[in-house]
Amino acid sequence: MDISIEPLIYIGIFVGIVFLVEGIYLLFFGKSISLNARVNRRLEMLEKGSTREEVMEHLRKEQEQHSTARNIPFYSLIAEKARKGNIAFAPEMLMAVMAGLCVVAFLALTLFTGAGFAVRLLVSIVFGIGAVYFWINKKAKQRLSMMEEQLPDAVDLMVRSLRVGHPLNSAINIVSKEVPDPLGTEFGFISDEAAYGRDVSEALRGLAERAGLQDMRFLAVAVAIQQKSGGNLAEILNGLSKVIRARFKLFRRVKAITAEARWSGVFLSIFPVLALIGINVAQPDYYADVKDSTMFIPAAVVVLVFLIVNVFFMRMMVNIKV
Repeated sequence: MDISIEPLIYIGIFVGIVFLVEGIYLLFFGKSISLNARVNRRLEMLEKGSTREEVMEHLRKEQEQHSTARNIPFYSLIAEKARKGNIAFAPEMLMAVMAGLCVVAFLALTLFTGAGFAVRLLVSIVFGIGAVYFWINKKAKQRLSMMEEQLPDAVDLMVRSLRVGHPLNSAINIVSKEVPDPLGTEFGFISDEAAYGRDVSEALRGLAERAGLQDMRFLAVAVAIQQKSGGNLAEILNGLSKVIRARFKLFRRVKAITAEARWSGVFLSIFPVLALIGINVAQPDYYADVKDSTMFIPAAVVVLVFLIVNVFFMRMMVNIKV
């Protein structure tokens, strides 16, 4: 029995390209761009000698560059994810990285596989674009998840600052210095905007829209209502912190309850693909008797469509909103 490792080579090339994207990102922007940095990017930029205006302009450019580039062909597919992930790459640079990765994938496929030119060209394009999309999607999810976890602690810190007599702007500035990225830099940007005259509730609402987080919208609405109607903002935010923690606790509980169903969905979704790879590795000529049939390609397309539909239905069944 002949064993072909070519499917495993394809997987290895794709994984290697994903790691290459992360390496290029760190090479250009350093470890400060990492979300687990102990000092947030805004403070690090200020410590390096940049003025407050320069830092503010730089951060604003990063925030807006992906929204203004949605008209670039194919870029609209990743623009929203790149904005939520706050990817520091400019859209043009990101497109250049995609093109470079396509070339790298094509060369790797040429060296390590015996596929034809058309197949190598198509797969290299899919790998180059798919690896960047996969990486950006992972970055966006990681960043939003960290912001959700940091928000209750940030609100509690604001509450303590307000109770000892600090104004709201000072409370936000304290959060920007004490909380690491990603929330620390975002609150620092809000603090800078407030210092230059922008309304705090409007700045918070802008952050909530950029991140797409419901809890952040609650914070923006609470501040806006207090500014218009008055009241004890510390008590309002204290109650909001309890609500956010309760929602977060409920979300974790729902996630734990649906864990078995989610993993079953993942298994049922990837098992046919793994089975196909296993068959081709163990017995490359398994489909030799039927691959020349006129019904082989239509049947394969139908199976592929059903697999894609299965993935979406599985996600819909276990995606419970809290």
